Amino acid sequence: MKTITKLSLVALAIAGALGAGYYAGKQSHGTLAPAAQSERKVLYWYDPMTPGQRFDKPGKSPFMDMDLVPRYAGEATEEGGVTVSARQQQNLGIKTAQVEKKVLDYQFDAFATVSTDERSVQIIPASANGVVEKLFVNAPQQFVKAGEPLAQLWIPEWTAAQQEYLAVRQLGDSALTSAARERLQLQFMPAEIIRLVEKTGRPQTRVTVRAKQAGYINKLDTREGAQVAATAPLFEIASLESVWIVIDYPQTQAQVLQVGSEIQASSDSWPGETFHGRVSELLPNMETTTRTLKARIVLENSQMKLKPGMYLNVTLANSPALPPVLAIPEEALIETGSASRVLVTQNDGHFNPVNVVVGTAQNGWVEIKQGLKEGDKVVTSGQFLIDSEASLRSALPEEKAASSTAQEYEGEAVVKGIADDAITLSHKPIPALKWSAMTMDFALKSATDAKGIKVGDNVMFSFTMDDENGAAITHLMPMAGAMK
Repeated sequence: MKTITKLSLVALAIAGALGAGYYAGKQSHGTLAPAAQSERKVLYWYDPMTPGQRFDKPGKSPFMDMDLVPRYAGEATEEGGVTVSARQQQNLGIKTAQVEKKVLDYQFDAFATVSTDERSVQIIPASANGVVEKLFVNAPQQFVKAGEPLAQLWIPEWTAAQQEYLAVRQLGDSALTSAARERLQLQFMPAEIIRLVEKTGRPQTRVTVRAKQAGYINKLDTREGAQVAATAPLFEIASLESVWIVIDYPQTQAQVLQVGSEIQASSDSWPGETFHGRVSELLPNMETTTRTLKARIVLENSQMKLKPGMYLNVTLANSPALPPVLAIPEEALIETGSASRVLVTQNDGHFNPVNVVVGTAQNGWVEIKQGLKEGDKVVTSGQFLIDSEASLRSALPEEKAASSTAQEYEGEAVVKGIADDAITLSHKPIPALKWSAMTMDFALKSATDAKGIKVGDNVMFSFTMDDENGAAITHLMPMAGAMK
């Protein structure tokens, strides 16, 4: 009996508690939010019909006969961002990395073809009008040594001037002799020919043309028996003691290469051997087809192993010491064509798109010049899936689009007025939104949405609600007897 009595007392206590709870709930229903909801932070109050206007306290809307609606922190995300739950982040494989200061180790690599150092090219001309009596070198690309004979010329017009000089010398007048000798020099007569005339006392009309430097015959512009004019080019000799290469490099590496930068080059023709040189000039013109800059490099080639046309792999001997810069992994960057952006998170599930200004990229890292600060966390994996999964196209800058999944509400009304972009309806209560009967304006997406509808008609309608457009008609249908 005692046990039964105790159970009865417990049951009465539970029933009393439930009754008290029910009464308290009835008292608070429609006036106060539940305890859990009362703890939620209110960001602002707004009128659903004019969502662009915000208020800092509750009350009646100045636009409509209705109460302002609170916007809670849990119901909205920051402008331009989106919130993704922890489970969705795990499903999407979201990974992040910190923005950090990093010294980008610039690796400069290029390919180039060996060409002749045009500063070393020498042209051997004819001394005067004459005939090529003999060629000692008769093929282009032939290698010659310094001082090696190239051709023998017969120049008959020198005979008269040399005979006159010899006659004047016999007179013993030093002034006349000096004048006659200068006349020979004015006819481009080599000094060794004049000395030979003075030594032998006979005219010298044949001259041997010799190479002034070691190199190869780049051009051969004459043949045996050919008549030549004074100063006409006979040979073009190019030295191989130094060679040129012209490299193409992207604009992003313009700060890496400077005049005087030390260069190393290697060739498959000489495996394991390194050739050294320096940047001679940074050429001013950009290659329009590849959008690359050009630099001319002079390579030492004392052993003449490098030949014009050889292919070389070029690297910087010493990378420049550049200061550390803000950098992020390259995979975090989203290129849209008109801008570059990243997704920034604070580990609270909220992802905010941030436009950035990027600098140079190297070894999987890209420099950030503007838009981020050290310590920020950016998404490196899954950012494109966030764009799809969370419909970021409505949140990301420059890509705002209306949501296709907006909830629709239905109601019955009498048409009170019609304009091109709006319709005024006196509608019945709409329980889904806890609206009482009222007269208000609804936006029309197109004037054709109200085609066939006139003032005074009873209609059934459906509409959507969003923060940008407010209430917008999606379907409008005349219906006799819809309003009683």
